[in-house]
Amino acid sequence: MNRRGSVSPGTAAPAEERSCSWMKPWVFLVSALAIKTHLTAFGQMEGQYPTLSDSRQMPFAKTACSGDQPTALQQAFTEWRCSSAEPQGKGWMCCPKGWKLFQKSCYYISGNVMPWAESVQNCTGMGSHLVVINSEAEQVFISEKIQQSSKGFHYFIGLSAEKVGQWQWVDQTPFNVSAAFWRKGEPSDTDDQKCVAIQRASEPPNNWNDLTCEHHYRVCEAAAVTV
Repeated sequence: MNRRGSVSPGTAAPAEERSCSWMKPWVFLVSALAIKTHLTAFGQMEGQYPTLSDSRQMPFAKTACSGDQPTALQQAFTEWRCSSAEPQGKGWMCCPKGWKLFQKSCYYISGNVMPWAESVQNCTGMGSHLVVINSEAEQVFISEKIQQSSKGFHYFIGLSAEKVGQWQWVDQTPFNVSAAFWRKGEPSDTDDQKCVAIQRASEPPNNWNDLTCEHHYRVCEAAAVTV
C-alpha cells in the first residue's frame, strides 16, 4: 500500500506541552455530520459513507498540527474510518481505510505476496507489524476476515523460529504454547519450515501452519487511533 501523505488523528494533549492539539471528538462529530448533511443534500450519501445509525462509522476528517509528532501509521495514510468506542461509547476508534478494526487494533490483509522478511518490512513501513495473536477471539476474527478473501491459501503472521521449535513473535511477546492455534499435525518442526501462516481453508481457531518463508500473503497489525 502506497504512502499518501500525513494525517492528524490522535489524542489531545495539554495545551502547554504543544502548540496545537488534535481534533477533539465533538469537533470530529460536527464535521462528520456536516459532511453527511452536505452529501445527502446532493443525493450522494447512499453507498459511500455508512450512516451513524446503522454502523456508527464515519469518514475521518483531516486536520493539520505542525507542532505534533504523528505516529508512522498516521503519516502513512490520509483516509480513515472510525467507529464508536465500545462499550462506553466515548470517543472513536479509527483505522486507515481498508483496514479492519477489532477491539483496539487495526488489521491489514494483503492482496499480494512476498517472502516473510519482506512482509515484516512492508508492515513496518506502514507503521505496523506482522500480526501478533494474543487471544482466541482475535484469532477467530482474523481467520474469518481471511476466509472472506478470495485470494491466497496462506497468510503470514508474526511468528517465526531462528532455531527449530523455538518460536518467537516479532514484537518479542513471549510465545505461549497454550495460546497457540496449530492445525492438527502441526508444527512440522523441520529446518526448512520456520515461518508461520494462517491457512485460509482450515476452520478456525486451529489453522496455523509452519512452512517455508517464501512468498505468501500477510496480515499486518497496528494500534487503532483514538479520537
